[in-house]
Amino acid sequence: MSDTNAQAARPEILHAPSGDTGGFAVVAQPLGLFTKLYANGAFRKSVLLVLLAAVWEIYARSLDNALLFPTFSATVAALLSSLADGEIPKAGLYTLSLLLKGYAAGLLFAGLLTAFASVSRIGADLLETLTAMFNPLPSIALLPLALIWFGLGDNSVIFVLVHAVLWAVALNTFAGFRALSPTLRMVGQNYGLSSFGYITRILIPGAFPSILTGLKVGWAFAWRTLIAAELVFGVSSGSGGLGWFIYENKNQLEIANVFAGLFTVIVIGLIVENVVFRVVEARTVRKWGLQS
Repeated sequence: MSDTNAQAARPEILHAPSGDTGGFAVVAQPLGLFTKLYANGAFRKSVLLVLLAAVWEIYARSLDNALLFPTFSATVAALLSSLADGEIPKAGLYTLSLLLKGYAAGLLFAGLLTAFASVSRIGADLLETLTAMFNPLPSIALLPLALIWFGLGDNSVIFVLVHAVLWAVALNTFAGFRALSPTLRMVGQNYGLSSFGYITRILIPGAFPSILTGLKVGWAFAWRTLIAAELVFGVSSGSGGLGWFIYENKNQLEIANVFAGLFTVIVIGLIVENVVFRVVEARTVRKWGLQS
């Protein structure tokens, strides 16, 4: 029986690889220049910005009314002139310093309120109630009261900025804490962490994508509120940042300078959004594998 099986066994045949693949070989072709550029997100956005600037220039020239809508080239010339004489840098530094004060204070209060809500049911009820009451309230609407309570000065604007930052950051942070995996919660409880250690080692890293979203939303609210407040507050105090620069040039009918101030506000917003927060995101949530 064994001899029969041995004779029936199929002999092993080895074939040398042939150079002819029948026309089905996959050949890696080098990417063309257009394909490489199109795959670059920065290049695509730059092209869009150039197109928008071209549309701006064409429309302004067709309108032919510098008091209503100056051309893009006139706006750039006014911006360069204001940069050269230091007017816009001075106004921008004043605005950013005021923003950082209000933003930092808002983050501090948001952190305290969210921490209290995370360790106590009463704190959670308090946070939900306060956010439901004050989050829909426009921050700029509090400026008249702030002027009465704190008088003319930076404190009034900082109070308004705290309101703009506080509820967005607290709400997103607490939502991230609630969405945290129960497994991570049990790990923290099994290790016997204190309330502070539980928040800093378990809750904050796990919920950081939501926290980062809250930081972005809070920044956007604060930036818009600050410029709007300076338009009013700068008139009252006779000094101010970019908002005052815009308002003063509007009164002098220097519309190109008004557009230059608005352009500066947009550029600062783009830098913070696409550089500062992008770096934070790359070094936190993407590095930790919490986002793809």
